[in-house]
Amino acid sequence: MNAAFFGANWPLADMLFSFRESNIAGKVIVLLLFAGSIYAWTIMVTKYLELRRAGAATRRFLHTFRKQTDPLAIFLRQQKFDDSPLFAIYENGCYSLGTELEARGHTRDDLFSGHPDNDAHRLTPHQFEGIRNLTERNVADQSLVMERRMGFLATAVNASPFLGLLGTVWGVMEAFTAMALVGQATLSAVAPGIAAALLTTVMGLLVALPSAIGYNLLAGQISELQVQTSNFAKEFIDKIQTQFLLTR
Repeated sequence: MNAAFFGANWPLADMLFSFRESNIAGKVIVLLLFAGSIYAWTIMVTKYLELRRAGAATRRFLHTFRKQTDPLAIFLRQQKFDDSPLFAIYENGCYSLGTELEARGHTRDDLFSGHPDNDAHRLTPHQFEGIRNLTERNVADQSLVMERRMGFLATAVNASPFLGLLGTVWGVMEAFTAMALVGQATLSAVAPGIAAALLTTVMGLLVALPSAIGYNLLAGQISELQVQTSNFAKEFIDKIQTQFLLTR
């Protein structure tokens, strides 16, 4: 197999040839896109694993939580579901509940002694609203955590083709300028420059297409977790209201 065979049949060989023929601006753009591609793939893989762990921990947590009659049972047993965003909301809500009831002069042992049977162990409407507001803020915070670094993928999807196009236009302009100065319009004179110019567009698409697919798949998983988080927050607050809110 000779070099012509590899040049004609292996895209990587064509890309290496085009890179060697590129001008400085084209090489810089290709290297930037290559580095961006590595970072985008790193984000997609790590985010997928993170969301997979979060989804599994969330299913276990919801199964355990809904089996309990006492909404504080998991907290009292010190069970942990650290990868679940729902558990973070639940744990912060339990701590907030403890703080509010301690403000009424009760210890934590007294607080978590079971179903409260008198008004002294219940929340005032003002305290309950404080816990509700804290839970809603925690939902928003967890949404931000789940969406962390997704902005780079969105930027890669939108910016990479344009960056590649910039390199192509620049390279084509330079190729035609060089052709005009030489005064020859032969294919052998123009082709290397055009091939080099098109490399940046190819690289831009190679970054944008996987990033677009990865972004949409990850966004779907994040959206599902966000809905679960919002629904759980309402379920948790309803149980706290039923058990701890002072109604008279």
